[in-house]
Amino acid sequence: MIRVADLPAGHPGRRLLTGRTMFFAAPSEQRCSYCLYVPAQWAPETKLPVLVAVHGTGRRPEQLREALVPFADEHGVIVVAPLFPAGIGDPDDVHAYKFLDGHGVRYDLVLLDIVEQVGHRWNARVDRIMLYGHSGGGQFAHRFLYLHPGRLAAVAISAPGRVTLLDDTLPWFTGVADTRSRFGIEVDPRAIARVPVLLTIGAEDDGIADLTVVSDDGGRQPGTTRRERLDRLADSFTAHGVPWTQAVIPGGGHDTAATLPAVTRFLADALSRSEEPAAEPARGR
Repeated sequence: MIRVADLPAGHPGRRLLTGRTMFFAAPSEQRCSYCLYVPAQWAPETKLPVLVAVHGTGRRPEQLREALVPFADEHGVIVVAPLFPAGIGDPDDVHAYKFLDGHGVRYDLVLLDIVEQVGHRWNARVDRIMLYGHSGGGQFAHRFLYLHPGRLAAVAISAPGRVTLLDDTLPWFTGVADTRSRFGIEVDPRAIARVPVLLTIGAEDDGIADLTVVSDDGGRQPGTTRRERLDRLADSFTAHGVPWTQAVIPGGGHDTAATLPAVTRFLADALSRSEEPAAEPARGR
């Protein structure tokens, strides 16, 4: 695999592999893919931090990447925007990635392999990444936090419609009782507590019209609106010693633009902190 650092400064490949890139197939699951924004601060000897931004159900990773370009330029961050296509294993499925597994695909491991490839090709700092997701991406983000806290420098969880509580009496995805048998990983609240967490939502984002048509959790979700469910997630974090920061955006609805300023402020603050050594990552099977 070509590394950007191996290309001469005037090589046309440098132009393809910096700035707004094309989509690349994910190394371990080539039905999935990712694109990047590599800011001007990139240099062969500079290990830039990485922000992974996970799309919602509508799957518009390029739009999400574009929204984060100013943040990337200001802070010297590589933005990685994966695409987890709808219809893998079931032509009508749009949700599997949110729960990290489905139809034979472990989406958390797909992302970890993407991150490793980014680290190799762009000489990026990927021992611990920042993770952000809105709506369906927010669902992915907090569940990824549960399984891989040692790989995260910070996580911003925006307006998830369905949540997984840190409850070891309920099965996945309502709780975490069976993560060892399902993923080969035991959820560790103490490790989760070491990761800065933002919970954010628009004050006008109730989501009732969307959430009432989804019933694949057996009706066990804690609340009927996105706000109620996010509050119950916060309560679950508190009960297990996991600190969190909350940002409820006055007048905000269910759109990325409403919560993004709070997200970028939170991530900028996380970047400004001195990093501690990464915990040993749990990969599972």
